[in-house]
Amino acid sequence: MKRILNPVTYVLAALYFLADAAFMAVAKPISDWLARHVVLRQLRDWIRSLRPYPSLALFSVPVIMLEPVKPVAAYLAATGQIVSGVITLIFGELLKLVLVERLFSLTRDKLMKIPAFAWAYAKFREAKEWLEATEAWQAIRAISKAARQYLADMKKSAAVAFRQS
Repeated sequence: MKRILNPVTYVLAALYFLADAAFMAVAKPISDWLARHVVLRQLRDWIRSLRPYPSLALFSVPVIMLEPVKPVAAYLAATGQIVSGVITLIFGELLKLVLVERLFSLTRDKLMKIPAFAWAYAKFREAKEWLEATEAWQAIRAISKAARQYLADMKKSAAVAFRQS
């Protein structure tokens, strides 16, 4: 039984990690935009004033609150509510990752003072670097870059055609 469950566990973990990595590619620019445009100076100052363990507690809140979105989305999809499941997954994951990214950027130095967090973060970075070095990831990145370039070219063409008409 263990021989069967071990590969299944690895595949599920890889899929879970891939989903977070894919959503992070979208969440990071949103988080950066919010940092530049949304002025919540007092809240930012309060978050930065926290010591390491209260920072960890605050950092954990969006993960604890929004991580159950994945199984809820899977349940919705499994019960035939595909669109609701996909929308739930997309919005829940993006919200979680944007909040986590913002909190991490504000508390990173303090979180790294916690040995267990620093160790886990180092392992996360190693796994992410391994994933990004795979051929499959590189192929997806190349396709994504080509698609973005194609869309940018189409937008320029449409703008030129619109101006000429």
